[in-house]
Amino acid sequence: MAIPRAAKTQRRTRIQEEKEEIILEAALDVFSVSGFRGSTIDQIAEVAGMSKPNLLYYFRTKEAMHRALIDRVLFTWLEPLRAFDANGNPESEIRSYIRRKLEMARDFPRESRLFANEMLQGAPHVEDELRGPLKSLVDEKVEVIRTWAQAGKIAKCDPYHLIFSIWSTTQHYADFDVQVRAVLGPEHSGEGRFEDAARYLEQLFVDGLRIRGPRA
Repeated sequence: MAIPRAAKTQRRTRIQEEKEEIILEAALDVFSVSGFRGSTIDQIAEVAGMSKPNLLYYFRTKEAMHRALIDRVLFTWLEPLRAFDANGNPESEIRSYIRRKLEMARDFPRESRLFANEMLQGAPHVEDELRGPLKSLVDEKVEVIRTWAQAGKIAKCDPYHLIFSIWSTTQHYADFDVQVRAVLGPEHSGEGRFEDAARYLEQLFVDGLRIRGPRA
């Protein structure tokens, strides 16, 4: 995980921690709009309301700020998958996972766009994380889904593509929010759109994984 420069030399004070948060919030604003390549330290300093030298005291490079944000996003983004309980009821677990992912799309749109930009650039800063901890976690939950299917609790499916499908459909409501609201129109584009999405995605995934009886 990226460590602020100030933290490497001394115990941080409350003011230093607050400054780091201000910088990271500003960096998140800039990176989520312009991407890593299109962003500059000058832009981030301006949004943060501080001088460039002052900002560089805390984070020496643009890469350090970006990596700190990506590390934070990866941890937050994967929390709903970590909570996926092998001992739970499959239908309840899948419903809860869909809703948690939609809540993240609603509450963390900038983080979602930051992560999407990183993926579109070929994940140059986090490829090791994707092939390591992320893959290990997904592999673990894939086995949970396979076990449910083998026990006859859900229909057989490709667990990897089930997870990918939930990721893509839920994250759409963050990354393409402008499009979603424009198409829904003012009467359907309020906060209720996330509840509408949750009900539909539950129907799509949960109903699709139910065991069907033999046809007459």
